[in-house]
Amino acid sequence: MKSMLDKTVIGVDLGGTKIQVGRIKQNKIEQEFYKEVSAREKEEVVLTEVVDAIEKVFTRDVDGIGVGVPGLVDVERGIVYDVTNIPSWNEVHLKDHLEVHFDCQVYVNNDANCFVLGEKYFGKARGYQNVVGITLGTGLGAGIIINNHLYTGKNCGAGEFGMVSYNGHNYEYYCSGQFFKEVYHEDGYILSKRAEKGDATALEIYNQFGHHIGQVITTILFTTDPEIIVIGGSISRSYLYFKNEMWQVLNTFPYKPVREQLIIEITDSPKITVLGAGALYYDAQN
Repeated sequence: MKSMLDKTVIGVDLGGTKIQVGRIKQNKIEQEFYKEVSAREKEEVVLTEVVDAIEKVFTRDVDGIGVGVPGLVDVERGIVYDVTNIPSWNEVHLKDHLEVHFDCQVYVNNDANCFVLGEKYFGKARGYQNVVGITLGTGLGAGIIINNHLYTGKNCGAGEFGMVSYNGHNYEYYCSGQFFKEVYHEDGYILSKRAEKGDATALEIYNQFGHHIGQVITTILFTTDPEIIVIGGSISRSYLYFKNEMWQVLNTFPYKPVREQLIIEITDSPKITVLGAGALYYDAQN
């Protein structure tokens, strides 16, 4: 009898500028395909590009397909609403479209949820039952696993910590690239390079960023109480520069057992969202 991870699945990471696809079996990507796309194209053009990308890695033994998108999803029906950076995708019946074309089960979810599933099945969160994954990039995303199952809520809105009001704005304003751009008028990549060279101003900006990350993680601890939090996204590569201030905040958390047992890790796989999209199939069968 085939174990779950012996099954062959396809994971799709769909963004506003790219489609990244991988055929996955036994904890690894057997074949992958990457294509840049134009976010300005019409809905049917982008759909065709998604199908074409999947066909590049599709084989007859594929058991299921998972798709991660940066937007609101009706998980049960596989309908995608208002995809970030793809203006034409206002209500796309992606699940139905792909199931007709490929004749296998298709699962669609938010890309942050795919990130945390990727960490659960293939990454730093293997072996843990209660996990939160947060992505720090142009925005702030988060996915939640409770008792080994992905938790999305009724409208796939669970984990939207970035939208929580904080300090006159919301957490996303202070815990993503928006912080560097809006508060300090700095480019995050350039700032990280300055921090690497020991620039005092850049390091102080990262200290302040770390304080805000500590605050949003405090909110996560109060609401979900995870065993481990895994941080991903482009800004996670600068963890060295904000982790100390982040932990300064977390060390004041009032519940000592939570504070002392908390594990925070940084993702080490640039393809974890593709893997996690494929893991939507595993989670549905679990």
